[in-house]
Amino acid sequence: MKEGIHPDYHPTVVTCVCGNTFTTRSTESNLKLEICSACHPFFTGKQKLVDSAGRVEKFMRKYGKKSEAKTESADTSAAS
Repeated sequence: MKEGIHPDYHPTVVTCVCGNTFTTRSTESNLKLEICSACHPFFTGKQKLVDSAGRVEKFMRKYGKKSEAKTESADTSAAS
């Protein structure tokens, strides 16, 4: 390897939002993850809703109100 062209490679602490931490080696000093193998549904076998960009709220705003309005109108027409 040529001297002076490669970045420093040192121990790094990786932290997930679930609280899991582990040590590895990287060119970065600290890494923060949104999801790791301790909380990912593929590895845990548990289905968990992971919403990192507000996608569920966006879906509910876009499609949730239409279904609620339809059910209310169906209830009033069924009562008549």
